[in-house]
Amino acid sequence: MLQWIHRSPQHWHEFINHEVCVTNRDQQRFEGRVFTVDPVSASVVLVSVQENECPSVRVILGHAVTDVQILRRGTEETERQMKSVFLPDRAQDLSAEELKSRRESVRLWLEKNRVPVTEDGELLCVANALTISAPYRPGDCSSTSEIILSRIQSLVEKLPSPKENIPGHQAQLSRSNITSVLQTQ
Repeated sequence: MLQWIHRSPQHWHEFINHEVCVTNRDQQRFEGRVFTVDPVSASVVLVSVQENECPSVRVILGHAVTDVQILRRGTEETERQMKSVFLPDRAQDLSAEELKSRRESVRLWLEKNRVPVTEDGELLCVANALTISAPYRPGDCSSTSEIILSRIQSLVEKLPSPKENIPGHQAQLSRSNITSVLQTQ
């Protein structure tokens, strides 16, 4: 059986947001939700959120991990709950409709820039190498490839504000404006 530290980042990514039990070399067990796995050291970042208590974050160093077992699969709600530990309050103030609109804007912007993007529930998936979660800002991008991560974050940073037109939509607006002008003459 392949040791944890020698597994691929794609394998580690499968554990994100799930409640797990991590066993280390000393047979100590740690339970919590996997927030992330460091792609260099294979260290596991566990978040435990107990009701009426402050969340706790524990890092189990990758070289000491001997086993990771999924106890319960994560949901979108648990993902939001975990992110609330790290996100500033202003990022959580968006309504479901605003999040949907933002997701659509980011998707269209990436497509306009010829980036292959698909939707998987509330996630945007870029070429099976990167995900963007709500609220769809540069810091919400997650990838095991630093190069892909930095390029997509850069693109998301350059996303025109809703007041500006995304190129490509401008042509549709112009055509409809021309049509309405021609009809009034």
